[in-house]
Amino acid sequence: MKFWQDPSTKPAFEHARSMTAYYSKSFFFSARMLPQERRWATYALYGFCRYADNLIDNPRGRTAQELLSEADFIARELEVAYRTGESEHPVLSPFITVACKYNIPIEYPLDLLEGVKMDIQNRRYESFDDLYVFCYRVAGVVGLMMTHVLGFKDDTAFHYAEKLGIAMQLTNILRDVQEDKNMGRIYLPQDELKCFGLGDNDIIDEKMSERMRQFMKFQVNRAHEYYKEAEPGIPMLERKSQFAIYSASRIYRGILLKIEARNYDPFQGRVFVPQSRKVRILMHEVVRTRMFPAAPAGHHI
Repeated sequence: MKFWQDPSTKPAFEHARSMTAYYSKSFFFSARMLPQERRWATYALYGFCRYADNLIDNPRGRTAQELLSEADFIARELEVAYRTGESEHPVLSPFITVACKYNIPIEYPLDLLEGVKMDIQNRRYESFDDLYVFCYRVAGVVGLMMTHVLGFKDDTAFHYAEKLGIAMQLTNILRDVQEDKNMGRIYLPQDELKCFGLGDNDIIDEKMSERMRQFMKFQVNRAHEYYKEAEPGIPMLERKSQFAIYSASRIYRGILLKIEARNYDPFQGRVFVPQSRKVRILMHEVVRTRMFPAAPAGHHI
């Protein structure tokens, strides 16, 4: 019996599918083009990651200590689930099925929860090294888990998957500077702000200056470098899965291009890639990777 059709876990897998469809239409659309088994595994993985993210995105009026306790509870349940191979938790049930099937190390989901706890406790990061740890925990490990699910031909793929996760999280941070500061969070490294003659008040008061422009350009260029570093790893994935990661990389780099088009001003509202553009990128990569695998990546349409 197919793992997502087992009567004991089928409702939980259906719930994971619904979570994916509700929270990320483009991700759901992309996942539907994966081979069936990997598609359902992706829903389960997304459901767990979204549930963890929602501890921050949807705190429901809970105190920081209550949210930390909730994250610790999930971590304890994960440890039991990995030992026993099952869980009655509606989100962990499909995740642990997939984790066991695809040999996802427990360190990855536990690191994700540690990243969630960092986001609850930390509102500033002193250096890029400190920020990297956060990015690794909330995004790098997601790339590592996805690599297990999507299939890989070479263990080196994991190095590149981590770098792509870092690139995507840096992109989120640069896209959301204004929104994050309105919630009291500044992710941009404090020591680098100082190097450019800037401080928290320049962000809080939305002071767009040439110094801020150069600072943002520096940050955007760094994110681009991580995308470039990650790209050689995508051909190491199973061929039928490559389109999903090529598409994600191109779409997220499109956010950086939008920031550049605004002359690096982070205070004009959130930039986004239109849904129609995402669909065109996705379909292009499906065709390119499955019908013309030797064609160069990144061709723009």
